[in-house]
Amino acid sequence: MNDNESEQKKRATPIRTRGGPEAVDVHVGGRVRQRRTMLGMSQEKLGEALGLTFQQVQKYERGANRIGASRLHHISEVLDVPINYFFEGISPSFTKKRGKTGLAEAQAEYDHDPMAKRETLELVRSYYKIKDPKVRRRIFDLTKQLGKSFSDS
Repeated sequence: MNDNESEQKKRATPIRTRGGPEAVDVHVGGRVRQRRTMLGMSQEKLGEALGLTFQQVQKYERGANRIGASRLHHISEVLDVPINYFFEGISPSFTKKRGKTGLAEAQAEYDHDPMAKRETLELVRSYYKIKDPKVRRRIFDLTKQLGKSFSDS
């Protein structure tokens, strides 16, 4: 085998190696979890809609199992988002690393995003349940003001 053939074979081998999830898989799974939580949907309900168990949904959301293209398409339909939603906000370091990552490292990247936290998602969902736009606006203004006062100290 010459150097050119060897180089082509390296590029053709799968990027994922055993021992840890791909950072991109963790990101996509996190976005599935974020959207599902935003909709107030349980893992069981998402699993039913996809013909899966809630355990499989858990594995997808953690990035432990990779989501195939057709499954991701189905998930995007069930969660009512375009497929590119799952890749939004992906860190350039994810695509540069291109190797396996420890689950703890990938989880740390995910936890850094405040929009990925359950508390944030529940707050946003509750906020939009407020029907009166004036009340909603006052809460928004109050929250902004509180955030400013705590960041100044």
